[in-house]
Amino acid sequence: MAYFGESQSVEAMDDRLAVREQAQKRNLLADLASHSDGPSSYAGGAEIVLFPYGAPVASQPVGGALKRAFDLVFVLLIVVLASPLLIAIALATKAFSDGPVLFGHKRVGFRGQEFTCLKFRTMVSDGEKRLAEHLAANPEAADEWAETQKLRNDPRITSIGRFLRKTSLDELPQLLNIIRGDMSLVGPRPVVADELERYGARRSAYLSARPGMSGLWQVSGRNSTTYQRRTELDEIYVKNWTMKRDVEIIMRTIPEMLPSSRAY
Repeated sequence: MAYFGESQSVEAMDDRLAVREQAQKRNLLADLASHSDGPSSYAGGAEIVLFPYGAPVASQPVGGALKRAFDLVFVLLIVVLASPLLIAIALATKAFSDGPVLFGHKRVGFRGQEFTCLKFRTMVSDGEKRLAEHLAANPEAADEWAETQKLRNDPRITSIGRFLRKTSLDELPQLLNIIRGDMSLVGPRPVVADELERYGARRSAYLSARPGMSGLWQVSGRNSTTYQRRTELDEIYVKNWTMKRDVEIIMRTIPEMLPSSRAY
């Protein structure tokens, strides 16, 4: 009898969870409708389905096969031309600080799929400890971190790492992410799961595209903009995607790679 009672209580819990999930879905769909013109407003008019993170997302990534083909051709060309630079950066990273050459961190991709986003390592090996100590001792830095998830004067960054970040060369290993299909040349800035909550209804737009090495945010002020503006730019990009716009963003990315105060 005890087992029967336990089974009934589990079933009742499942029913309550199902009702709650349906209510959340209805609320999210209403939220989405208030921020967009509906499913057809997403580039390509792909079918909208409900997926992880409770957000309605397109069944196919923004740009589809055309964007994917462009990514692969362009990336393979870059890898061939930039291979000497990639080797030089790897050697310099290893020479200037202890630790691995590459750093991988979990990011959320298309339809909520998590992937390991690659970069050349730009931080010291005990970076998390140093960050915690720095934020505890500096309230202004803690506020900056809470607002943007970035620090203009980050104590974790190595000497070579600062240069790589200023020029965005630390992100070149993401070419491998593009080849694997985790990312695209152009798209929303890849975020961690906790950050996605800050997108609100706009997370549907984020989840409808592959994250990009570059994007509208990177060429529209980058770190000089607010986080709210960043989510707006991601939504604008997804809802108005064209292949021509991708090419324009790539061309605008090249001067953005020159050392500037907006990249850190």
